[in-house]
Amino acid sequence: MKKLIFVSCLLLAASGPLMAESTALFATGEKAANVHHTGDVWLSELAEADDTFNYNISYAIFAAGAKLNWHSHPGGQILLITEGVGYYQERGKPVQLAKKGDVIKCPANAEHWHASTPDSSFAYIATTMNHPKGRTLWLEPVTDSYYLSIKTSELNTAAKAHQE
Repeated sequence: MKKLIFVSCLLLAASGPLMAESTALFATGEKAANVHHTGDVWLSELAEADDTFNYNISYAIFAAGAKLNWHSHPGGQILLITEGVGYYQERGKPVQLAKKGDVIKCPANAEHWHASTPDSSFAYIATTMNHPKGRTLWLEPVTDSYYLSIKTSELNTAAKAHQE
């Protein structure tokens, strides 16, 4: 009987971290209308700017293959990647691979886009400065042909070479 209790306790303890990893960090939020993106994206506003804190905090979840249009933020934005693999690109610069644990700083007014990869979902926490000119200036869509031409394997190789 003691062995059964001991084994049961070990199994329960071992399953704890596995269960914790599969639990979402925040609620999924509302599915966003496909106005400034393609694919399925869910948004949850975690904190709105107020008189004390001049920034908004949102949680976004992208299904595989979802991408935002080109856009900019007058006050800048910081993305904290919490799940999956995605892309980030500023206009005139190469596409970057973004994965869980990465922090991306989008400078004020920098035109950029971000998306999940075609094969992976993607989630992040976004901190966006509240600005008199608005939170986001939406621009043209990222074309499907351009998006699908990105080779994740080449981005992985370039990222590893840059780290060395």
